[in-house]
Amino acid sequence: MLARTKGDKVERFVLKYLTGQGLRLIEQNFNTRYGEIDLVMLDKSTLVFVEVRFRAKSSHGSGAESVDYRKQQKIIKTAHVFLQQTKNMQQLNCRFDVVSVTLQHKLLSADWVQNAFQLHGW
Repeated sequence: MLARTKGDKVERFVLKYLTGQGLRLIEQNFNTRYGEIDLVMLDKSTLVFVEVRFRAKSSHGSGAESVDYRKQQKIIKTAHVFLQQTKNMQQLNCRFDVVSVTLQHKLLSADWVQNAFQLHGW
């Protein structure tokens, strides 16, 4: 399967999972020159920036572990751009979540890490 096709399938899986948990989609694949945020969602009155990671095997570590400091900074900068462009959401609390998806027995499984990292003073 092509990487983009696999990525789209995993993102659709995570979107369905998170909407089932009560979150509402605001935007998908928000791109800037700094990077991309996979999903921007609303959890009650909190704006959630979601990074989706896929691992074919959990023996390689979780997808959440692969969101290193450099990737976090890209997501944070991209979130700033999103907030600059959507003035009506600037008053909301924000958080950064990571959903790690693994393939187990030919089925996708999600591990949702809420507040996976923070911007100090956010």
